Amino acid sequence: RKRAREYMKWLFEQLEGPVWVEGWEDRDDCTMVDVPSDCIGYITGARRATLGVMEEEWGVLMFFMNKTEDKGRGRGGGSEKLIIFGPTRGRRGAELKIMSSVETKTPGFFTKGVREKTSDERGFDTDRLIFKDDELSYSLGKQGTTRKKLEGAAGAILEYVGHVAFIAGDGKQRKRCQEFLKWLLAQRRGSVTIANISDREDATEMHIPDNCKGWVTGNRGSELRRMEAETGTYMFMALDERGEERLIIFCHDAGSKVSPKGRMAAERLVNEMIQEKLRDDGGRGGGKDSRSPSRAPVRRGRARSYSVSPSQRRRSPSRRRYNSRSRSGGRR
Repeated sequence: RKRAREYMKWLFEQLEGPVWVEGWEDRDDCTMVDVPSDCIGYITGARRATLGVMEEEWGVLMFFMNKTEDKGRGRGGGSEKLIIFGPTRGRRGAELKIMSSVETKTPGFFTKGVREKTSDERGFDTDRLIFKDDELSYSLGKQGTTRKKLEGAAGAILEYVGHVAFIAGDGKQRKRCQEFLKWLLAQRRGSVTIANISDREDATEMHIPDNCKGWVTGNRGSELRRMEAETGTYMFMALDERGEERLIIFCHDAGSKVSPKGRMAAERLVNEMIQEKLRDDGGRGGGKDSRSPSRAPVRRGRARSYSVSPSQRRRSPSRRRYNSRSRSGGRR
């Protein structure tokens, strides 16, 4: 309650002028970030909109801290202090988001001289991984979808500051996130082998029938990406110790029979796709391998197109020509 009163007081004081928190260095509920003066507008946003979005995302309170006599100083040079109040995980998430934004505008501000780091701490801490060459764009994905997917499935905080990946969380979360990144980057070079997952508590293994693999994965993995987005998981085809391919669903959240998120939800979606493919193959009387010369997967909702057989479609042009000749003869 005392902290809540303080937060409210500082919030309203900002309406009157600069706010400075005395003794912030000794508090255990705040983090301070130096922000270059020419990035302040970019970080704050119009009418504080950008800061507000980050506060809502991470459950924190943030504002720039200035003493009255320092108001206006440093504009166009130097930096200002952004203070973040809240729980440890929320503060770190918001801090890394700020660092990422600043690094975009001022490359090297936070990453100059930074090295890789892997902590032995079992509790909350931060690891660092430096990307090489084009690994960053591959690990980021379109509009950051790949980064968010790995972050959610691992249960960690994953943020890219320049070419440095910051991984925050407890020991298990950080280790899991590093493994996910390693497997993601390995997929660029070919198939990934994960020998044994029986002792993992964050994985579900599924063996997909050969004639269903193309249907389940989709064109260039599009169906897997769709199911990942729906369920908050990370899934891909991997080889086991015998070289046999199977689908592995990774997520720290096992899910439940009714939850739309987690590994159980993803497993249900995969099973639905398998059953749909098998029914479709059975209805056409073949049970043929989906990897036939055409290899064109039939999208859902278009099964009615198979109600007309190929032989009927081939005969239709000649029938139209015959009818045309009959009508022409009648006119003569």
